[in-house]
Amino acid sequence: MNKKVLTTAILAGFAGAAHAQSSVTLYGLIDAGITYVNHAGTGAKDLVQYGDGVAQGSRWGLRGSEDLGSGLKAIFVLENGFNSGTGAAGQGGDLFGRQAYVGLTQANVGSLTLGRQYSFSTDYLGGSYAVGGQTVAGNYGYHINDVDQLTSSRINNSIKFNSANFYGLTFGAMWGFSNQAGAFAGAPGTSGSSAAYSFGLNYTNGPFGIGAAYTDIRFPGSASPTFSTTLANASALTGTSVAKDLATTGVGTKYSIGAATLFALWTHTDIEQLTGHMTIFNAYEAGGKYAFTPALTGALGYTYMQAKDLTNGHWNQADASVDYALSKRTDVYLLGIYQHATGKTASGAALQSQIGVSTSSYLPVAGANSQLAVRVGIRAKF
Repeated sequence: MNKKVLTTAILAGFAGAAHAQSSVTLYGLIDAGITYVNHAGTGAKDLVQYGDGVAQGSRWGLRGSEDLGSGLKAIFVLENGFNSGTGAAGQGGDLFGRQAYVGLTQANVGSLTLGRQYSFSTDYLGGSYAVGGQTVAGNYGYHINDVDQLTSSRINNSIKFNSANFYGLTFGAMWGFSNQAGAFAGAPGTSGSSAAYSFGLNYTNGPFGIGAAYTDIRFPGSASPTFSTTLANASALTGTSVAKDLATTGVGTKYSIGAATLFALWTHTDIEQLTGHMTIFNAYEAGGKYAFTPALTGALGYTYMQAKDLTNGHWNQADASVDYALSKRTDVYLLGIYQHATGKTASGAALQSQIGVSTSSYLPVAGANSQLAVRVGIRAKF
């Protein structure tokens, strides 16, 4: 009888050990709030709206791993984006539009994954060195329509290598296939024949960090969902022809001093049309945040953006925020952002202000050259 009990206990122990080698985690967050914005669209009227996914996009996902032995693991991520105000799926309605990939990871080497994945402009720059990633300014704080790929640069049909951490240094490279015969590097059209590649390098040492990334997207309008190549009042800035190439380079840095963190970022984006016409977009930003208490953080940020085309456009933007953590998973925040645009388009029209990365999900293009947005929000993670 004792032998049977002992055998049962041993088998149960092995079963528990086997179970511990594999894991699947459900995770996500919901960000919701109320936003006031002036100069909203045609007529430049005031607008009070329900705003979803500003500090971070609302999402839910599954993350899993299986221990294969000798430091090798199989991994996968499936992540869905949605609008908490309407329940609608994000990212063009794709089921797992935020991320969907599977691969292998080896301790002290890195990971090799395949699927729909973030470029290194998002991985290495957007979350670590941008005002939008460092503070609750989020998708209001990132640059116009995310043309420099800091927050929503997801590459379809991609293979990606991301290194392990070597004494603070990480690096990686990825390629996104066009999946069209005879067009390895992509082709114009509506069949989703965009191709892309991206590289990144990041180094952290205690309170100091610095990173760089390059992302090149061929025929960005042929991807599904498409990549934006427009700025505020953009039809006259970028022309009406199909974009042939969207290439963006960025370098960012940050430094922590006690309860304070300072950060800065520069990005340079070239948008080439099939006609050969080029729009050049530069963004310079800097900011800081300070933890007054473990729960209360204040932040300031400033961004200068410039578009060089047939004429020049300039956007100056400042933001301030206060974030209070009710718990490790739930926080409330107050955010204010002001932007002013100067310059004219090729047709002679005055440039308009546009706060944020997407007019369809966030704020409308201003019907004027300035725009102010004030938001109170809540974010819950699980």
